[in-house]
Order: sequence, then C-alpha cells, then structure tokens
Amino acid sequence: MKPIILDEHTAAHVAELFRAFSDTSRVRILSAIVEKEANTTALAEVVGVTESAISHHMRGLRQMRIVQARRDGKEVFYSVDDPHIIALFQQGVRHVQEE
Repeated sequence: MKPIILDEHTAAHVAELFRAFSDTSRVRILSAIVEKEANTTALAEVVGVTESAISHHMRGLRQMRIVQARRDGKEVFYSVDDPHIIALFQQGVRHVQEE
C-alpha cells in the first residue's frame, strides 16, 4: 500500500501547529489554560515570565488559532477550547510522562 503524502500547504500548517509546542514557555502557558481560562497577570505569575512575554506568546498562539481571547473590561482572559488542540496537548504530555 502506497503511503499518502501530504501536499505542501497541509504539511506547512501541520509544521506550524507543532512549532507552537516547541517552546517551553508556550507549553507551560498551555498547561495552565488547557482546562481553565486565565489572564495575563495570572499566567505570568504561574509560568514565571513577564506579562510582556506572556502577551508575546499569546499573540502567536492566537494567530495560530490555538488559544482564544476574551476581554472583560481591561483584562484579557485566554483559553483553549478546540478539542483537537486539547487532545493533542494531553496526548503529548502523556507520551512524555510514560517514558
């Protein structure tokens, strides 16, 4: 049986998705919001990076449609509500923890 080879467009999108998981700060941010939304201040405190760094990472994650933002007054709350992203993230964590 001949393997199915992805076209360039699809391969580029898959590579971009996995690139989002290639930074430890982004992975820690995702672990903090995969089950419960949080704002920039809370994420900076939990992850241990500056609010500016959180904002920078969130901009990229929003552009990749991995996280969603919800504004409440001056605060912006971030969450992951795509079940595919949540499953992919959790599967990656389980894979690493089983090693």
